Amino acid sequence: MSARRLTAPNGTRLDRGRVIRFAFNNRAYSGFQGDTLASALLANGVQLIGRSVKLHRPRGIYSCGIEEPTGLVDVGWGSRRTPNVRASLLEVHQGLVATSVNCWPSVGFDLAAINNWFAALLPAGFYYKTFKWPNWHLYEPGIRRLAGLGRASRESDPDRYDEVAINADVLVVGAGVTGLAAAVGAARGGADVLLLGGSPHLGGRLGYQQDDARTAALIKEAQQRGIRILTRTLAFGVYDHNLVCARQVLVDHASPRNNAGARNAGGVLRERLWKIRARAVIAATGAFERPMVFPDNDRPGVMLAGAVEKYAQAYGVACGSRVVMAANSDQAYRVAASLRGLGVEVAAIADCRPDRVIAAEAPLGTQRFSNAVISAVSGRRAVRGCSIASSESGNKVARFDCDLILSAGGFAPAVHLHSQAGGKLRWLEESAMFVPDGAAGEFYSVGAAAGVFELDAALNHAAAVGTALGRRSAVPAAPIGGIGRSLCNTHVPRSGALQFIDLQNDVTASDVSLAARENYRSVEHLKRYTTTGMGTDQGKTSNINALVLLGEQTQRAPSAVGTTKFRPPFAPITMGTLAGRRVGCLYRPLKLLAAQAWHEQRGAVFEEYGGWWRPAAYPLPGEGIEAAALREAAATRKHAGIFDGSPLGKLELFGPDAARFLDLMYVGTMSTLAIGQARYGLLLNENGVLVDDGIVARLGEQHYWVNTTSAGAERAADTFEEWLQCEFTDFKVAVTSVTARWANVTVAGPRAWDLLAAAGIDNALAPSITKHMSIASTQLDGIPLRVLRASFSGELGYELNVPADQAQVLLARLWALAPGFNAAPYGVEALQTMRVEKGYIHIGTDTDGTTQPSDIGFGRSIQNKSANFIGRRSLSRPAARDAGRLQLVGLIPADQRTRLPVGAHLARTPPPTRTEGHVTSSVMSPELGRPIALAMLVGGATRRGERIGVHHLGTTIQAEVVTLPFVDPTGSRLHG
Repeated sequence: MSARRLTAPNGTRLDRGRVIRFAFNNRAYSGFQGDTLASALLANGVQLIGRSVKLHRPRGIYSCGIEEPTGLVDVGWGSRRTPNVRASLLEVHQGLVATSVNCWPSVGFDLAAINNWFAALLPAGFYYKTFKWPNWHLYEPGIRRLAGLGRASRESDPDRYDEVAINADVLVVGAGVTGLAAAVGAARGGADVLLLGGSPHLGGRLGYQQDDARTAALIKEAQQRGIRILTRTLAFGVYDHNLVCARQVLVDHASPRNNAGARNAGGVLRERLWKIRARAVIAATGAFERPMVFPDNDRPGVMLAGAVEKYAQAYGVACGSRVVMAANSDQAYRVAASLRGLGVEVAAIADCRPDRVIAAEAPLGTQRFSNAVISAVSGRRAVRGCSIASSESGNKVARFDCDLILSAGGFAPAVHLHSQAGGKLRWLEESAMFVPDGAAGEFYSVGAAAGVFELDAALNHAAAVGTALGRRSAVPAAPIGGIGRSLCNTHVPRSGALQFIDLQNDVTASDVSLAARENYRSVEHLKRYTTTGMGTDQGKTSNINALVLLGEQTQRAPSAVGTTKFRPPFAPITMGTLAGRRVGCLYRPLKLLAAQAWHEQRGAVFEEYGGWWRPAAYPLPGEGIEAAALREAAATRKHAGIFDGSPLGKLELFGPDAARFLDLMYVGTMSTLAIGQARYGLLLNENGVLVDDGIVARLGEQHYWVNTTSAGAERAADTFEEWLQCEFTDFKVAVTSVTARWANVTVAGPRAWDLLAAAGIDNALAPSITKHMSIASTQLDGIPLRVLRASFSGELGYELNVPADQAQVLLARLWALAPGFNAAPYGVEALQTMRVEKGYIHIGTDTDGTTQPSDIGFGRSIQNKSANFIGRRSLSRPAARDAGRLQLVGLIPADQRTRLPVGAHLARTPPPTRTEGHVTSSVMSPELGRPIALAMLVGGATRRGERIGVHHLGTTIQAEVVTLPFVDPTGSRLHG
């Protein structure tokens, strides 16, 4: 392929005064400002770009747009390495570094190219039939190493990605000339218009042609009418209610060498995700040129005809010096004349159509062969020549030396977004293409995307559609046509050479035939069996040829075969675009304790619990978290412990119906609480399933304090509001979440009150006066406190609820006195240990989506409550009364030393067998000096004293089912 630069005025997108230096495969090259990597490489005579997926055959530049199936490169290095970037879209910039993909050790000498010699043994689906004996896993590592194309960076991306949501009356996708006409028409109709263009330039094909007055006039009017225009912005998905998502490239694979300042400042803003909600959407996305199918049509030097014309006019690159064209469209003759005018010799046109349907003339000096196909291509890494044969007899009619073969098989309108919007397609037999069958709701197509190829008709229709949508009037139908006739099938019959349908995945015509012989009839099955259309181009150049060939093999028309489902994204987008700002600490923002600094000073090790960043433990030097938790639990049981329970959910309920409402929400009866009393309650859903638990305390006649689990605070508040707003609409109740307003400092242990008394807490709160499960309001040096006598550890406990901004003050005050009482801070892990010792459940750990109150020993609470509550009716269903339900039990290992794994299955007989339950919580008890566990066991309430097998990863541990709790069964410690 003897590519060369053309002189001005060709290369309308170039700034020849600015030379760009870049590197490809460790070699230095230069181009001009405005070049893409593909155009710059072609201008430098680079033909070999990469290798195909399966056979590792040589691949070059094939197209000039988003449909590029073979010209893929990895860009950048280190943390900024981006895989599988289309060279046809990548703008060159100073310092750009790109490398070929899917080749080793180099693109010129690829060891995996040996696959091509065994192509006959590697047809479609060969991996389903071959790698079975002795075991798939024997082959898996090697196959996985061969799979894929580029390689993503293993380092964290230092750059930033943004997300914006906007609205528009009319959104126009595509900034070609018809898109501009539609946008201007909508603006004339009074609409607020947003125009998206995938490239840096407006006007599409006419935009890069010289001195096109109509395009310039439309661009000027669009700017004057205030149309919002986003360039380098690709609409990749259409979702419900006209939500369109688009990716805007702000910095195109910037070189780290040239962005050191940005990198040091936290990276550059590289891409932005636009979420656009529009009243109406107009797709002016154009059409893709359809390739011809002939032997060895994958060689570097075989390109789409329209792409070669664009490289010449927009980028000033003649992709070859002597051209032969494979044609199935009158477009071939227009391109041939254009290339001849640029000084490129077009030796011949092999048109597979009969003379009667060809409506164009070959340019002077170009031989035309009708009913003819390219039957052979010479050259391995580049085109050296080709042979032309009769499509009817197969006899060779001519041979030409050439360095470029152009494929002009017709067009395939870009109907992807139309299909995503729910639109239907219809097959145009005369042009061999699918076009939109009307609008898809408020989603309309114009220009080539609608099958309108005659320029004046396309411009008039686009403007009329825009104006109608702006004025909210009827939208005119599309005047489809203007492209001439094309044949459906273009592959060469009776040829033993490989004819490629999908150039990226090495899917050939014989693969489609094999799939048909193996009875694959659905085009969706064909896609997955052969992998056609499953590459990074998603079949933009292969789908039509594949389904046409499948129809031929199964004696069905293309309309009967149909197309695969077009799904977002329309083109590959980076993971960074989808993630946006949701990375690092913003991926799942954690809530911090008000006394975070105090815990850090105490040496706390933090972990995430229910969305909060909390101390797991306070290990001493050389101590692990588990050892620290055991020490802290032992210290709390023996002396006293200080715990930050601030994440505990806190709701305040006010109103004359608050008591009645809480009776409906909880299993327990809360209306009978006296002021100052508290009661444990279970919160169920409509199915009678346990979803939260906590303590409800009465602060006043119409005022309640409700504690929920830490992870369930928002969920409980939302549940209350849903019932109040949707069901109990006449209830006068106000629900206020105060979790962030009040911190919680818990002091537990036999010396808890001694420590609090020394800190100056009102003596009226002494355990002899203030009983367990009661609440009182008091002050400490002017700081308001709500003190709840409750315990999740099983020891004497005080929960001091204090304004969040005073939490650190209170903790510091207690800590200053702690040494005199041998008190220690304890974290969540120690609390978990103590609650297991007491047999207390943890919602979501010891319960699941089937657990009901009777399963955890609260059946009597239901019997004692005569009033209705949420979920009660469901508890009367047969499933709720099944004797085989999972029920909470305690387990102790028979050997008294082996810790039972959480999640291990319970069964009396070794596996394989039916499971009888599972371990939910397991700890080493410092109080008992042995492992203990909680479990859900079938019929557990009647199986106390039974031996059960605990099965985990091939190991069986014998355990005994015991009665809960493990520690202080009488509950005397709670009272001090």
